[in-house]
Amino acid sequence: MPFIPHTEADERRMLASIGVTSIEALFDEIPESLRSGELTNTPSGISEMALMRLMNERAAQDTMQLSFIGAGAYEHHIPAAVWDIVGRGEFMTAYTPYQAEASQGTLQLIYEFQTMITRLTAMDVANASVYDGASALAEAMLMAIRANKKVKSRKVAVAGDLNPAYIRACDAIIRNQGLELVTLPFDPGSGLVKTGDSLEDIAAVAVAYPNYFGGLTDVDKLTTEAHEKGALVIGVVNPTALALLKPPGEWGDSGSDIAVGEAQPLGIPVASGGPYCGFMCCKQAIVRQMPGRIIGKTTDVDGLDGFALTLQAREQHIRRAKATSNICTNQGLLVTAATIYMSLLGDEGLRSVALASHEGLQQLISQVSEIEGVSVRFPGPVFHEAVLETPRPASEVLAVMAAQGILGGYDLGLEFADLTNCILVNVTETKTTSDLDAYAQCLAVALGGTA
Repeated sequence: MPFIPHTEADERRMLASIGVTSIEALFDEIPESLRSGELTNTPSGISEMALMRLMNERAAQDTMQLSFIGAGAYEHHIPAAVWDIVGRGEFMTAYTPYQAEASQGTLQLIYEFQTMITRLTAMDVANASVYDGASALAEAMLMAIRANKKVKSRKVAVAGDLNPAYIRACDAIIRNQGLELVTLPFDPGSGLVKTGDSLEDIAAVAVAYPNYFGGLTDVDKLTTEAHEKGALVIGVVNPTALALLKPPGEWGDSGSDIAVGEAQPLGIPVASGGPYCGFMCCKQAIVRQMPGRIIGKTTDVDGLDGFALTLQAREQHIRRAKATSNICTNQGLLVTAATIYMSLLGDEGLRSVALASHEGLQQLISQVSEIEGVSVRFPGPVFHEAVLETPRPASEVLAVMAAQGILGGYDLGLEFADLTNCILVNVTETKTTSDLDAYAQCLAVALGGTA
């Protein structure tokens, strides 16, 4: 889409019309102390030819490395049709759908997203997304405190085997709102959060499935225990994994109360860390406490299907103190990508992606386990991610592998002091048998063996 800027004459006429002499005068309310002043580190201009030469030189420095890093962001194959459709002007430039009569396409797409997410999670209602999985969890914690009428505590228990970045983000968001995070430790032998810990005076429990290490916590037992103590349960889930695993709406005696997660695996590239898209679902009974947009389907006077924003109070936008959240927008473009991705793959396609990822990881584990000194740190079933323990610090091993063009995983020593020799490794359907062979050979060399 071409961008045609205003000419200097256009600008002069507009400024004269509103009675100011310069564009700078429009910002005279900004104190001088807050202004950056003259830019001293900006290089002088160069010609178009020189610019293209510079950009080509920088682009040539980029190399395609084989990545086995997961830890919350996953490299999946994205069909070309996904972003080809997302890039259409009516999606790429669509504004927030306040006017239903002018936004039926956008509203229908978001409605389809909500429908697919509720099917994946077996929950009653989904919203029109939030910023990412971490902020979705923080919003779920605040929602649980509002919704829990049995326990008046403002304590939220969070599984210690949940993504540490999510826990840090939640702490940053909720700490000034009077909530207290209580961490449930994970068993150092299994890597799974310990059930049976005291849940007294806890308003909500957040549990990951799969957990940060790829392991599968006994969510049925934990959900039942939490409900018996009067706590609400927040499930933090991987949407791809739900093609194989029990959805949060079916955990324990009556399912989790809220489910959140990161939609990045659904057609959104890793993209150096974002932007991403968080999804959020809940039971019908507490839907009025859920932040963000919800799109409803109705029938117009002519008997045709119509879509509109529903159950959203004006406080979301104009009365911050009374709002359930100050997140007032959805990640529309990324919701579009996720919706198109899920519609193209369907149930069986998503299941095949999950199965291929799981089978690839099992094949990799089998190969690297034959390398002297390498073992799987935590026993038990996992989904497309596992922890490898090596005889050398993970940071050293990964540095050697990176020099050979393979990003071998995530150094868990960055998060856990007792896991400095452990690598969190991820496999998706994008990895071929030759890729797995290359990983095993590279790891052997990094540990002082032979290829």
